[in-house]
Amino acid sequence: MAINIDRNWIVERLSTSERSPERGDHDLNPDYRPDKPLKPAAVLVGLVERDEGVTLLLTRRTDHLEHHPGQVSFPGGHVDPGDVDAIATALRETEEEVGITAEHIDIVGRLDTYVTRTGFEVVPVVAMIRPTFDLTPDPHEVAEVFEVPLTFLLDPANHHRHEREFEGGKRYFYAMPYRDYFIWGATAGMIMDLYQTLVHTQPSEAPA
Repeated sequence: MAINIDRNWIVERLSTSERSPERGDHDLNPDYRPDKPLKPAAVLVGLVERDEGVTLLLTRRTDHLEHHPGQVSFPGGHVDPGDVDAIATALRETEEEVGITAEHIDIVGRLDTYVTRTGFEVVPVVAMIRPTFDLTPDPHEVAEVFEVPLTFLLDPANHHRHEREFEGGKRYFYAMPYRDYFIWGATAGMIMDLYQTLVHTQPSEAPA
C-alpha cells in the first residue's frame, strides 16, 4: 500500500467513511447478540505519532482479573455517572489505566459502536497521541502496555478468522497475532473496523 500513513491521512479517511449503526461479536456469530440490557462503555483507539511511523497503543490485562484476564485490549471501560460522553469515559479510563493524560491526546473521530457477547455497548473513540508521554500502568488492571505498527494492522495478510468450541457450539472471531501477543475477540473486531474505515473496504471483504 503506497500511502503516507500520517495524521492528515487518518483524519481524512475517518471524516469520509460511512458509519454503520452497530457492529459486534454477532457479526460472525448471529446468535451471540445479548438478550439483556447493554452496559455503556468506551475505549480509546490511540494512534501514537512516532517518528518511525504511526502505532496503535494496546494493553495486556492482568491475569487475576475476573473479566478477560490476560487478554489484549484498548484502554477503556464502563461509563461512569460523571462522564459527560463517551470521549470523557475514554480519556478518564486511559489516564487511570496507563497514565496518559488528555494533554497528549487529540480526538479525531470514532468507529462503529461495538456490542460484545458479554453485554457491553462500546464506543471506540479514535485519537492521535503525541509523544513524549509517561506511562504509569495501573498494576491491578494492566500487565503491559505495548504498541503495534499501524502498517501491520492495515495489512490484510495479518487478518485472520479463527474458530473454537464454546458453550457447545462453534464460535468465530478475528485475530491478529503480533510477536508474542494474540490480539483477538472484540479488540480485533474493532481493529477490523479501523482497517475498513481507513482503507475504505467493506465488511464483506474481511477474511473468510
